[in-house]
Amino acid sequence: MPVRPITVTGEPVLHRRAEPVTDFGPDLRRLIADMYETQDAAHGVGLAAPQIGVGLRVFTWQMDNADGVPAQGHLINPYVKSSRPADGEPDRDEESEGCLSVPGLSFPLRRGLSTSVSGVDMDGNEIAFEATGWFARCMQHEYDHLNGFLYVDRLNERWSKRARKAIKKEGWGVPGTTWMPGVDVDPFGHDDED
Repeated sequence: MPVRPITVTGEPVLHRRAEPVTDFGPDLRRLIADMYETQDAAHGVGLAAPQIGVGLRVFTWQMDNADGVPAQGHLINPYVKSSRPADGEPDRDEESEGCLSVPGLSFPLRRGLSTSVSGVDMDGNEIAFEATGWFARCMQHEYDHLNGFLYVDRLNERWSKRARKAIKKEGWGVPGTTWMPGVDVDPFGHDDED
């Protein structure tokens, strides 16, 4: 179960709709195992297959929640329906989001406070649950990846301008940029905690 490089904004697979999973064989099991390993090495709470260069509708998560959902899980061919976000400016302290594919940056984004989530697991078993709070945010974030969107694509005008400027400054926004969890310096500062 190897850790895989994480693609950075600008890589085409991140900006197009992922394909449905149709083959539930051993390759899918290996992919999900690799995603868990990569997510763990990157200290992420979620990871979508396009973030490791695979254009399939799969995401994983590792996040405690108050919704009775296992802290670690995966969904294949998911559907996520969210409540409408509240109007107004997002709170910089309470609603800032980050992404392994926009490493080290975070910007405030208003999202729905609850979601209905459904899909299947690697054995084809149906999964359905309601998510709230930050767990709902995680579900929306990962689902966006499967539809070709990064969270920075959803920022309001004020924060979108800052995100575009930061991405340009980093030299991202073009194909071919990745980072390797556990090898490269952690862009979110988790290395500093040890």
